[in-house]
Amino acid sequence: MPFPFFGDDKSTIARLLGTLPQQGRIEWIGLRPVRREAMRVVAEAEAETDRHLLGDHARPRPGGKRQITLIQHEHLAAVAGFLGLPEPLDPARLRRNLVVSGLNLLALKNRQIRIGAEVVLEITGECHPCSRMEEEFGPGGYNAMRGHGGLTARIVQGGLLHVGDVVTVLPKD
Repeated sequence: MPFPFFGDDKSTIARLLGTLPQQGRIEWIGLRPVRREAMRVVAEAEAETDRHLLGDHARPRPGGKRQITLIQHEHLAAVAGFLGLPEPLDPARLRRNLVVSGLNLLALKNRQIRIGAEVVLEITGECHPCSRMEEEFGPGGYNAMRGHGGLTARIVQGGLLHVGDVVTVLPKD
């Protein structure tokens, strides 16, 4: 059998990018009730279709690409390691809405995921760190977060999200 990328590279890459059989899990949910104030950690939250999480101060426009933010659970320990910290980071310090384990979130760009029984998100892009990471973690905080800032998403179908909900990747149309 020839090397997998021999011949029609684009069809092979497309097939590989479409292979996401695993499931993830919601590990943490946080709301930002007021700009620059502490996150409120919750066990459940309501996602409003094409808007935002109820109780979060963000008010993205309908159709916006940054209606909700996600970060990979596995990256909390990686960033802590870059900062020389012995324990994984508290997700509240990163100001993302959802922490997801078990899935490589970067592999989900331009894909849809279902969370629990109701919620569908369309992953729209990367959520790059901001200068506040220097305030939060000190010198080097911004660079420690680079490549680990998470993703943004649009809420295609709203509903209740719960810590522990299963996250599945929906098939492409």
